[in-house]
Amino acid sequence: MNAVLAQPAPLPQALSRRSDSARRRHRIGHHALDPGVLRHFNELIARIDLQRAPLDRDQLASAARELIDDPAQGFAPACIHQRMRRAAAIDRMRADPEWGVDAAVASVGTLVIDYLRGPMALIPNALPVVGRLDDAILVDAAWAGIADEVRDYLDYCRLRHVEATLRGEARTHFGFTRERWLDARRAELEWIAHCDRVGRSSYLTANPSARFRVS
Repeated sequence: MNAVLAQPAPLPQALSRRSDSARRRHRIGHHALDPGVLRHFNELIARIDLQRAPLDRDQLASAARELIDDPAQGFAPACIHQRMRRAAAIDRMRADPEWGVDAAVASVGTLVIDYLRGPMALIPNALPVVGRLDDAILVDAAWAGIADEVRDYLDYCRLRHVEATLRGEARTHFGFTRERWLDARRAELEWIAHCDRVGRSSYLTANPSARFRVS
């Protein structure tokens, strides 16, 4: 399975627990979490996922502490790294002129990428280990609503590469549109079904889509 689509490592449990009113942490290392920036962050999450509860400073500080205190996480925790790979796929999909991303998905993707690239970070990116924790939380909130579109886009990229190889194309973009991807995917599925019917599936190449070109 594509690493972007695989089930990622879970985010820290503190993010889903109620805060400990007796503790109320509000710092990650030497960085004090700004209440105004946190309010903006929660408003952004609410625009992306109406069902997700807002976070408070104690939850975030406790979540960061879970990652920092876990020696198995290392410098780049898997739960953050995997979600940043998803963010990269979202950004690539949005910017691809030949894909024609769904409008609703594009809107959510823009909210996520604008935050990741913007100046108003809840947790500074330069913080060791947890500097991208806020970004990972935002990607996680958005993922359920855009995962299907990303899955289709990654398959589109696979078949576009096949088509480019067959044509001897060196360009990334050469007119292989979303509609042409649908045609190529149908042809691939029909070929696989045909081989299954006639009992010759063992003769399939490692890349059955290479048998088709979309003219």
